[in-house]
Amino acid sequence: MTSTAPTDRRSTHGQQRRRLLLPGLASAAAAAVTVTAVAALAMAVGVDFELPDGDESIPLLGFTQLTFTLSVVGILVALAIRRWASRPARTWVRTAVALTALSLVPPFLVGANLATECTLVLAHLIAAAIVIPVIARRLAH
Repeated sequence: MTSTAPTDRRSTHGQQRRRLLLPGLASAAAAAVTVTAVAALAMAVGVDFELPDGDESIPLLGFTQLTFTLSVVGILVALAIRRWASRPARTWVRTAVALTALSLVPPFLVGANLATECTLVLAHLIAAAIVIPVIARRLAH
């Protein structure tokens, strides 16, 4: 008689990973599009994303790329939390909120004008508001 427990266990882990990955990636894409739209709107009303330190400007595509990339990093953190935490949804929310709070500091350190700083903070909060709940719901199941 053979046992199918190891195979079932692997497929369960794979299914759990997919249940988190697919919605997580969708929320990362939604966050990237939304943050880019907010940045484009801000640019349209006169907010410049020039950073005084290097006389460089944050390109619009930079918002898309960074939002998506850092959201994917968040998904990877969530996968690790799901694996090792006894209460993954709770641990995820606490971790993600703490990391979001930390991400609000750099915009004030680069020496940009107030409108740029506020728009960057808003972009971080929007991305967090889109991604964190989606992943938390998936970790709660």
